Amino acid sequence: MPPFESMIRLHDALGRELTLARPARRVVSLVPSETESVAALAGVERLVGRTSYCEEPAGAIARVPVIGGTKSVDVDAVLALAPELVLANQEENGERDVARLIDAGLSVHVSFPRSVAGSIAYLRALVALLGLGAEGEARVAALEAAIVPPPASSRRVFVPIWRDPWMTFDARTYASDLLGHAGATNIFADRARRYPLAADLGEAPSRDAGDRDTRYPRTRIEEIVSRSPQLVLLPDEPYAFGDADVAHVEAWGLDAAVERVSGKDLFWYGVRTAGAIERLRARLERTGSL
Repeated sequence: MPPFESMIRLHDALGRELTLARPARRVVSLVPSETESVAALAGVERLVGRTSYCEEPAGAIARVPVIGGTKSVDVDAVLALAPELVLANQEENGERDVARLIDAGLSVHVSFPRSVAGSIAYLRALVALLGLGAEGEARVAALEAAIVPPPASSRRVFVPIWRDPWMTFDARTYASDLLGHAGATNIFADRARRYPLAADLGEAPSRDAGDRDTRYPRTRIEEIVSRSPQLVLLPDEPYAFGDADVAHVEAWGLDAAVERVSGKDLFWYGVRTAGAIERLRARLERTGSL
């Protein structure tokens, strides 16, 4: 048993203390953005399992066995891989699957970054868990330094994540904070989700949401139009908006450009963050929105 002071000890998003006797060499990642981050910081060879949605790094990731989807993890398959660390996300993975992995005695780190700063903090935790030392810390510091302050001007942007009904996100999300760093203002930043659905759509009084997540409001076209976006970005995930959706939104009569954008850049935290901000800022500049 290694000396106490050499152990890796940190707390995850659930408030649980995670203790590793040594840096994790065998990692199963249940989160696409975390899979990408492990590969970028420590190499694909550290990964012994991934979900079917873990697509990056393209090509190299194909050699890593698939253990189900993000919300349909094959727990027995994970156990058979004997990982030293399992990476999960409080929002992205099913609570039952994560609980089963923890109950089975695996070391599970549950993340939940909801801001750009949270993304950097997650990377620092990953550096510790993987034992990447000063070199890993320097790489994270460089990524953080690449995030420059947003432009003085800001344009109003609408980003849906689903349709029928249309759904978006408020200020308490990673994507909204990312938009702010790129120089955009999320037009639904102040709009929490209401319950039931009829209340969210403005058709009935709202009820107490209790402990339910209210960060993803559902909305009507009329409400979107009333908030006067200057740019509409249609991501390709979690809902795969396509050219037909661009035409549909253009028919609303908004005084706004409507463009498709990478969902990975909007929603994947980790090593992608700095580059995503730069690409989104360039998109705003090209569309005349800055």
